Amino acid sequence: MKRILLGLTIAALAAACATTTSPTGRTQHVGGVSKAQLDEMGAQAFAEAKKKERISTDQRQNSYVRCVVNSITRELPPGWQANWEVAVFVDSSPNAFALPGGKVGVNTGIFTVAKNQDQLAAVISHEIGHVVSRHHDERITRQMGSQVALNVLGSLVGARYGDGAAGATSQLGGAALQTAFLLPGSRTQESEADVVGQRLMAQAGYDPRQAVDLWQNMIAASSTRPPQWLSTHPDPQARIHELGARAGALIPVYEQARAAGRTPKCG
Repeated sequence: MKRILLGLTIAALAAACATTTSPTGRTQHVGGVSKAQLDEMGAQAFAEAKKKERISTDQRQNSYVRCVVNSITRELPPGWQANWEVAVFVDSSPNAFALPGGKVGVNTGIFTVAKNQDQLAAVISHEIGHVVSRHHDERITRQMGSQVALNVLGSLVGARYGDGAAGATSQLGGAALQTAFLLPGSRTQESEADVVGQRLMAQAGYDPRQAVDLWQNMIAASSTRPPQWLSTHPDPQARIHELGARAGALIPVYEQARAAGRTPKCG
């Protein structure tokens, strides 16, 4: 019976998910929710953020961010170039995000580390890179699969050793999945968004070398950070090294974009 239950669970998960290839050639498991549901979730999360957070009324800031977003999204593959909604939040933390459904949020604190339009483009293109790489879909699918597997394990343990053991399995298993399965996957996504975003900014006519300067500014502004193995972001110094190594190869892409007239003048 235990083998049958586990087999049915695995079969159900496999049927619900699909395998695809990311922009960097990595195999992804997606399809836990439909694209329409994912876009709806993104729109809902964005609406909640706008209700909860104070939105900047500074027209210069709003125009600046919208200009950078528009110049980047014009370079996206067909199907991703819908009208992206932009919001600037009055928040001192240097952060930004992009969501399925074409949503971009930028905190005013980002201007303390993104010193020019190229550095702001590095932030925004990285976040949009998460969306076009289907990272939200991938993460939701992975979390759904992890939770189902954990529930099955808890049921099997509970049937043998009682409800107390089942509860302990769920708690310990959840912590193990978070540190050994979910977080490492997120670091992979962050690195992939760096690759996708840096190329995207170069295609839009922004200097890819400025991504290195941005992260140097980020490090200078950060006092503490969690250990790498418990972080959803790659080690900053390793990240800077990789961004710098890629920048040289992207200079021809950047120069070609400029020669073709893609010369953003956002700020």
